[in-house]
Amino acid sequence: MTNPVPDSKTPIFVAVALAVVGLLLGVILSSGGGKLVAGLIAATGAVPAGVGMWKGIQQQTQSSLAMALGALLFSLAVAAAMIVWAIIQFVR
Repeated sequence: MTNPVPDSKTPIFVAVALAVVGLLLGVILSSGGGKLVAGLIAATGAVPAGVGMWKGIQQQTQSSLAMALGALLFSLAVAAAMIVWAIIQFVR
């Protein structure tokens, strides 16, 4: 009997989707508060990316782990950009 292999790609796609939604909302919304919300949405992409990293480690595959790490960094970069952008708009 074979062991079921956990799906490590789905959390990666969810993380990237959350980061893209946060990026799109940040570009569309003009208010500082809207960009803060967009940054928080993008930051929530770090959670499924972490799950994808854990599943990639369990599978012992470097490609899944690398894609999950890329999704994590992309989510955090978008979140940081949106939050800094909101702070800059608030200060002005």
